[in-house]
Amino acid sequence: MGKAAREQSVRERIKAQREEQRQKERLKRVATVTTVVIVALGAIGAGWWYAANGSKPEEVTQALAPITASPDGSVVMSVAGVEKPVLDVYEDFQCPACRAMEQTSGPTIKNLAAEGKVKVVYHPITIFSQDMNKGITRGNSLRAGAASRCIPGGTPWSKFHDRLFKEQPPETVEGFKIDNLVEWGREAGVTGSAFATCVTSQQKAQEQLDYSTRIVQSAKLSGTPTLKINGTEIGNDVAFKPADLRKAVLDAAK
Repeated sequence: MGKAAREQSVRERIKAQREEQRQKERLKRVATVTTVVIVALGAIGAGWWYAANGSKPEEVTQALAPITASPDGSVVMSVAGVEKPVLDVYEDFQCPACRAMEQTSGPTIKNLAAEGKVKVVYHPITIFSQDMNKGITRGNSLRAGAASRCIPGGTPWSKFHDRLFKEQPPETVEGFKIDNLVEWGREAGVTGSAFATCVTSQQKAQEQLDYSTRIVQSAKLSGTPTLKINGTEIGNDVAFKPADLRKAVLDAAK
């Protein structure tokens, strides 16, 4: 083999070795990326599992605590004699996040009150402005909030409260229509013609607006839902996790 041939052979071997090394590096990178993706997906899956279990709603296990509508529009749910801790619940019947909170933590709130562990004070307010969706969103909220004021308390109020969230319309669609509100009230156990008259005439609408303005300012609300324990706001990471909410309330009672 001549010198030129030997040099050509060496160059080819070097080229082959380099190509082999590049191939190994490519395989290594693929394996590394695959491992990272699998680990990431596993972490995401674990996160979702934790979130789902941490947010698992309780079941309402006993009769509700007594419910009384106050003259100012707030509604108290509490066993007689229980004054502390106080859990204030600020919500708007048209608020999608409020609906999600009620679905997740609503049963826990009811159970804690029934167990005599907390005094719950609901504040149904209208927080949306008139210029949002050409007034549709505010109108929905106002009709629902005013109608809830036509019920003096008791189990019917709680059933009506829950029904409103169940029937919550999209924010851009007119809902909570008067006929439906009257029907849902009757199905919740409200008797007598005074309720229908109150809802049909929107008798409590101005009271609802005035109360909402006052509460938003006095409680310094930036949105709904907002939960406060003894006047201190708790984060959504607690409000939307029944187990954490229960612990926060029980800790406040110590």
